[in-house]
Amino acid sequence: MLKFKLLAVMSLIALAACQPRTAPQLGTDGQPLPVAYRIDQREAAEIPGRVLQQINMLRANTGAAPLTLNPQLSAAALAHSRDMAAQNRAWHWGSDGSSPLDRVRAQGYFGHVVGENISETYENDIQTLNAWMAERDTRDVIMDPAATNLGIAWYQEPSGKVWWTLLTGA
Repeated sequence: MLKFKLLAVMSLIALAACQPRTAPQLGTDGQPLPVAYRIDQREAAEIPGRVLQQINMLRANTGAAPLTLNPQLSAAALAHSRDMAAQNRAWHWGSDGSSPLDRVRAQGYFGHVVGENISETYENDIQTLNAWMAERDTRDVIMDPAATNLGIAWYQEPSGKVWWTLLTGA
């Protein structure tokens, strides 16, 4: 009986190894095409805390104080993410000409705006954070020791494209 079970398990393993593997689709440049990252409800609930945790770990490595999530900054970030999608371009100005300062004031945040990072991508929150950390200007917004508050939000189009906005303030 033991031999029969062992033979059955080995047969299943062998059959599983024979299944064709789907190769990633390649673009005209020969590189794999990006796969859209889909944000579901569970993921949406986890993103702000995950980003905050990652940023605070990075800041701790430099001796900078941790940030706290701020609902007004997050509301301003969400409004800007939606507006960038409507404009179909990633930039720091709203379709109404508003600046980051105008947007946070409209949401009731009356602290100092340290900076704003934006992104138009198909990547998840951690990949986007890594891209921001790879560039000096966007890294400086995240790592500025004067910052005490964080707002993070996104808008995902049906195509899967994600418009990210991160705001820091004090």
